[in-house]
Amino acid sequence: MSEVKCLWPAGATLGEGPLWSPGEGALYWVDIKAPALHRYRLADGDTTSWVMPERIGWVIERANGEGLVAGFKDRGFVFLTPGSMAVEAIGQPEPDYPDNRFNDAKADSKGRIWAGTMDDNEREASGSLYRLDPDLDWQRADKDYVVTNGPAFSPDQRRLYHTDTFEGTIYAFDLSDDGRLSGKRVFAQIPEGDGYPDGMTCDAEGGLWVAHWGGWRISRFKPNGTLDRVIEMPVGQVTSCAFGGENLDRFFVTSAAIGLSDADLAEQPLAGGLFEVEVGTTGLPPGQFGG
Repeated sequence: MSEVKCLWPAGATLGEGPLWSPGEGALYWVDIKAPALHRYRLADGDTTSWVMPERIGWVIERANGEGLVAGFKDRGFVFLTPGSMAVEAIGQPEPDYPDNRFNDAKADSKGRIWAGTMDDNEREASGSLYRLDPDLDWQRADKDYVVTNGPAFSPDQRRLYHTDTFEGTIYAFDLSDDGRLSGKRVFAQIPEGDGYPDGMTCDAEGGLWVAHWGGWRISRFKPNGTLDRVIEMPVGQVTSCAFGGENLDRFFVTSAAIGLSDADLAEQPLAGGLFEVEVGTTGLPPGQFGG
């Protein structure tokens, strides 16, 4: 039985996007709809939160050490300055879709960001997967999603995983060195009773760890798509996961309290909290943006 402990009972409305910062020894994560950016420091458990000017889907560190890149609802791709959290716009890839917002993103080993958008009302298949290159140019890599989630990369960076949460489907793509996707195929289909696939990450052995929205669980899939492990969580709306710590052997999980009734919250009082789970394996170094 894997140990699950709550590190921060933050009560996040929509906790998402955990990101390990090796330089700070801390985990960043967002509350998309608060909107807020949170940081949990491992050494002493210190917690810090910043109010964001609009809905924020994710943050990724810059390789040059000059702060963060983030995905905002209205401004799209932006830089965030440490400390002051001043915002500098990069560009909005979807000016014609005002109801869309960024939802999840990761950087690959080439310093490119892969970020998905979605209909904030969760009705229209207007979401897409974008690639933001270090030269600040972006391209649409895939489209027709209602809710995008969880870009993740295999250890050799030759495979990209991306989720259509609304359809309960995790896709795998072949990823070329120059950033082209091909060979889109179903990697795993989540049964309806197990919730919906949300954020995810790969471990060093190539296993894919998936958070289940409405499923009260985290699951691990082998590289061939077969289910390997299921870890039960004390909250139903499990949103994302990431490895961190000095040796990348600590596993962090975010969650959400949005839409829960008083009765639901009585059953799961830690909803919206940040958790650590003992999984007995190690992860991959987090990607950083090269621009």
